[in-house]
Amino acid sequence: AGQELTGVRARAAGGSCMAEAPDESLLVALARVKMAAAGGAGGGVDPPPPPVAGAAAGDDATTLTASKKEHPFFHYYGLLVHQQNMLQDHVRTGTYQQAISANKANFEGKAVLDVGTGTGILAFFAVQAGARVVYAVEASAMADSAKKLVEANGMSDRIKVIKGKVEEVELPEKVDVIISEPMGFMLVHERMLESYMAARDKFLKPGGLMMPTVGTIYVAPFSDDALYQEQKAKTGFWETTDFYGVNLSSLVGNAMDDHFSQPVVGYFAPSVLLCDTTATHKVDFSRDSIASLEDINIPFSFRIAKTALLHGIAAWFDVSFDGSTQSVKLSTSPHAPGTHWYQCRLLLKEPLAVNATQEVEGSVHMVANDQFSYTVTVTVRLCGTSIEQTNVLNLHDQMYHYLQDPAAATPATGAEGYGTAGYGASADGTYGAY
Repeated sequence: AGQELTGVRARAAGGSCMAEAPDESLLVALARVKMAAAGGAGGGVDPPPPPVAGAAAGDDATTLTASKKEHPFFHYYGLLVHQQNMLQDHVRTGTYQQAISANKANFEGKAVLDVGTGTGILAFFAVQAGARVVYAVEASAMADSAKKLVEANGMSDRIKVIKGKVEEVELPEKVDVIISEPMGFMLVHERMLESYMAARDKFLKPGGLMMPTVGTIYVAPFSDDALYQEQKAKTGFWETTDFYGVNLSSLVGNAMDDHFSQPVVGYFAPSVLLCDTTATHKVDFSRDSIASLEDINIPFSFRIAKTALLHGIAAWFDVSFDGSTQSVKLSTSPHAPGTHWYQCRLLLKEPLAVNATQEVEGSVHMVANDQFSYTVTVTVRLCGTSIEQTNVLNLHDQMYHYLQDPAAATPATGAEGYGTAGYGASADGTYGAY
């Protein structure tokens, strides 16, 4: 998650798969204990708070009109407790400071805009790098806290806190640099990228710098039978044929749709990935149009490296800060240190049985919706066969798995499980038609 909200901003924060209505303080405490036990005390990333209800209903918005709706998370991220969760992600905060301080030539004597300043931390970094003035725009009540910090640190002459949506405010001048932390899960969730790029179109001088500069989404196939069975088991309740005299089983299919429409947010071990390659989609914050964010398609073709059940597509992202002196990268990869963005797994309702050296192809198709997020359609086909699985997921309705150690994920080693119809495990551990 990032700095506070602007016109299109929704930081859907943590939660748990441990219970239907978990106690927030208990879950956060448990996660902190777990992180401390893993050596994360003092510098680790606190888990995000449990998720909040979706965007407000009643607005006839479509696709790229989320900015016209009153954002449901303004109050949520106007609280310091949630800002603290983001600030204490030392990978996130430290990388931003490094990216800015390593490129002082881009900031010294310059006018800077901070989109969604939150507590103002990025604005302070810009001043530390020599910025002449920073216009720190913040739509939520956190603007008052940012102003208080600015005044307490004697920076009122350099940092100008402006309360309002960046699409609606006015600045006294064009700026040389725009800084922001607009990334959500899978990069695009929350749709703050639109506000970030709207600020570019409205306020950035020709040839000005966007920090971050480019974002990249990565996708790859994964196998995790424990996760799949956990989600599938949640539908067991609906198989009840005598619930106080009522047969619930007609809703089993609906329950499957609901549970498997939830992207799983949490760390996973790289060992669950079924190949070493990825498919990518880049968003150039300096050049791409806002309209290009409405419909994102990521086609893929993978050669499977190990025999297993393919349970879905894993996703993560990185952003690069391409200053004139140094390029700095912030990654949420499973191979990189953990962040509060974690990673995402997009499950199929039925896995595909795959053998080493087989090829799969398909796509991750993301369409912007009015929930400040995306509807994601995952399609995977086993090349050379008629076997295909498709699932539709709601990126705004995550299931949080952050209390699980990534090392606990089931290795992708051809273990038996739910296979595609017509396919099963043979005695030698491979899969084929039977």
